[in-house]
Amino acid sequence: MKILFTGASSFTGFWFVKSLAAAGHEVVCPLRGAPEHYDTVRKQRVGKLQSLCRLVPETPFGTEAFFKLICEGGAWDLLCHHATEAANYRSPDFDIQRALQNNTLNLRAVLAALKADGLKGVVLTGSVFENDEGAGEEPLRAFSGYGLSKGLTWQMFRYHCGEAHVPLGKFVIPNPFGPFEEPRFTAYLMRSWKEGKPAGVKTPDYVRTTSTWICSPPSMRSLPGGSWHQRRIRSRSIQRLHREAGRLRAACRERSPETAGLGMQTGTGAAGGFQRTVAPGQRRSGSTAGSGLE
Repeated sequence: MKILFTGASSFTGFWFVKSLAAAGHEVVCPLRGAPEHYDTVRKQRVGKLQSLCRLVPETPFGTEAFFKLICEGGAWDLLCHHATEAANYRSPDFDIQRALQNNTLNLRAVLAALKADGLKGVVLTGSVFENDEGAGEEPLRAFSGYGLSKGLTWQMFRYHCGEAHVPLGKFVIPNPFGPFEEPRFTAYLMRSWKEGKPAGVKTPDYVRTTSTWICSPPSMRSLPGGSWHQRRIRSRSIQRLHREAGRLRAACRERSPETAGLGMQTGTGAAGGFQRTVAPGQRRSGSTAGSGLE
């Protein structure tokens, strides 16, 4: 397939593109900025991408440059929209309206232009930080302004893809970690556990059941086709994780009654200020320490 893929310079975007290219797909990746302006680990990822796909610098989603790429690129099979506005995503002042605008800029016109060139479907990536994703106590509210912007982006795509009769799939990303990742929360957990040290959650504003996804991810090649219209692709083995968590609770009670249950709750925790111990391999908690998405 010929795939138009946004957000390739991010950690998970890099691994998506790597897997898609390895599966034999032609991947074209518009970048928001210019490669020479990237630094640290993002610069490393972009450098490795050059041999895997075609990079098109300074071509943000929905802009004039993006439409030019669509028109000059010929037939397109799939749009994978992974790019997202994530600057200051942990801040309570995160600009939700601006993020939604950038994530969906000229969306109806983008879909029309791609459909005219033979578009077969769209895949949008989501996050467990948004509302109604993951598992836990109802209602599953967005954990932050960033999470809310991701949920609203999904609703915009669902509406406009429905209006345009374009099949839409969603790939929900939990807490990924692996090579070429920025040092965020899950990497901190892995490093602590590898060193045999206890890991703490110092800002547990939420705890939600998720399944950790270790990059590199599986290929998306099975998504297009069939009856996958607006199908959600969720984290797997949630029931198994609940069983594992139950066994961990029992082990904690046997080992130390006063610490039983720490790090094992599902649902909403207190609004910060206390520390919760996370058991190695528990894989059920999230933290405002980092999403891993970007």
